[in-house]
Amino acid sequence: MATWNSRGLRGSALEELINRSNERYRELGLALIQKIPTPITPIKIDKEHRHITLAYFEQKSTVDYIGAVQGYPVCFDAKECNTDTFPLQNIHPHQMAFMKEFEKQQGIAFLIIYYSHKDYFYYLSCRQLERFWERMEAGGRKSFRFEELEEGYEIHSKQSILVHYLELVQKDLQARD
Repeated sequence: MATWNSRGLRGSALEELINRSNERYRELGLALIQKIPTPITPIKIDKEHRHITLAYFEQKSTVDYIGAVQGYPVCFDAKECNTDTFPLQNIHPHQMAFMKEFEKQQGIAFLIIYYSHKDYFYYLSCRQLERFWERMEAGGRKSFRFEELEEGYEIHSKQSILVHYLELVQKDLQARD
């Protein structure tokens, strides 16, 4: 049984940026993406500050976000990294399996990785992630380095969209053709 405590809030700023971007996409009619909440059962509650201080996850989560972009189903997870090396242990086997199955159903699965020490957002396609994952399963590195990432997949802000990843979804789609 996995437990949750305040360390789980590390990615909340990243998720807030993505949530605002998704809301803007919805307003513009470009995409409809929802944050998938992970159901938890509280164990300890700080009644004075009205905070959950300890809880357990009721089930394994799949990805953080799911929805549709111009008729294409998409799912993705948001991850934060504060070094140039991203540990693959940050992705659970059931999450990888879900993303692969999602892609088999003609969906688009990816990660948004925020390299906080560089203030750099990166779109990591499921196909690129699979190569790192398979290398790990074959006994290779259990991480990947920033230098190993494909160029041209940096996510920029654009107009009123803080994490404008839709351009990279389009690039990902074009790479499949």
